[in-house]
Amino acid sequence: MTDDKIALREMLEKGSDATFLREMIGFAAERLMELEVGGLTGAAHGERSPDRLVQRNGYRERDWQTRAGTVELRIPRLRRGSYFPAFLEPRRLAEKALTAVIQEAYVHGVSTRSVDDLVRAMGLEGVSRSQVSRLCAEIDGRVRDFLGRPIEGDWPYLWLDATYVKVREAGRIVSVAVTIAVGVNADGRREVLGMAVGASEAEAFWLDFLRALKRRGLAGVRLVISDAHEGLKAAVAKVLRATWQRCRVHFGRNALAHAGKTQRRIVSAWIGTAYAQEDAASAHAQWRTVADQLRPKVPRLAALMDAAEEDVLAFMDFPAAHRAKLHSTNPIERLNGEIKRRTDVVGIFPNEAAAVRLIGAILLEQSDEWATQRARYMTLETIGTVSDNPSVSLSAVTT
Repeated sequence: MTDDKIALREMLEKGSDATFLREMIGFAAERLMELEVGGLTGAAHGERSPDRLVQRNGYRERDWQTRAGTVELRIPRLRRGSYFPAFLEPRRLAEKALTAVIQEAYVHGVSTRSVDDLVRAMGLEGVSRSQVSRLCAEIDGRVRDFLGRPIEGDWPYLWLDATYVKVREAGRIVSVAVTIAVGVNADGRREVLGMAVGASEAEAFWLDFLRALKRRGLAGVRLVISDAHEGLKAAVAKVLRATWQRCRVHFGRNALAHAGKTQRRIVSAWIGTAYAQEDAASAHAQWRTVADQLRPKVPRLAALMDAAEEDVLAFMDFPAAHRAKLHSTNPIERLNGEIKRRTDVVGIFPNEAAAVRLIGAILLEQSDEWATQRARYMTLETIGTVSDNPSVSLSAVTT
């Protein structure tokens, strides 16, 4: 308490009222963060305690825009799990990034009519290139720090997916792939781990992306969930050497394409009986039974099931409590939906950097939002069976 009084007295002795108010806000924010982090760690900063739950891991800088001006925050980081202050608004950066991209397109004269209409509707006419540059630089720095941060600890589960956006390049409009990685760590917490933009989803691109994640510290991956892209599958085998789960939803669409319109509902139900089994052995047995039943009438579908069996049922070798979240890319598809909602507003990005700026800001805020959720994505008890001792047979903990 004495230290707090001294700090307050020093602020009172400083310059203007505006400066004092900003520093008061920063002082209060710092105390709030210390209280919140103390609750998460089980000990105060610098305190030696047998009750400590997790160690601190430095700070990350973040500017907080308030009515009194910009307050520079130092947000504590944890060695396991993550922390985001409850008093910050998690959606502000993405809105600022969207504004920056729209402004950049406008001032460079490469915007579409829809963006011009948005500029007028948002009252952004008359903005200068220097103003846009400053705003872009601020956002780019935060996004760059987020996408390049160290990845610590083990990440048993990794979802990979790509979406496409349109970008102006050398006077023409091209479609580029935006790849995204989302992981769950040994604490059961979910985070966006990385993003990259490339010309296509070729194997070389996926290799570069996964190797970049490894260089930043990605480790302990047991299962990778994605669609059946051959380049991605090959890259996972070379870089991560983890089990690969073929998205069940994507497989279902491919399978039903081989069935007639009148048969699709019953075929889907038949295949679904394999997913409903209690253990991996039963699921594989039922899968082969269904394939054999379909073979006389729909041989191509049966052949597809034969080839895909190990990949589509890979999730059955993992804890039953996790399976609903492991069998498909649905967790990352929802994130892609949010990205498409924002990028559709822009339509065509003025350059690749603008796409990285907006999508990176969306991903940063999504990760911050997940960090504020009190409930873990997966419980400590169940995630421990996957991450603590890789030599333990997973089949022993799947029921």
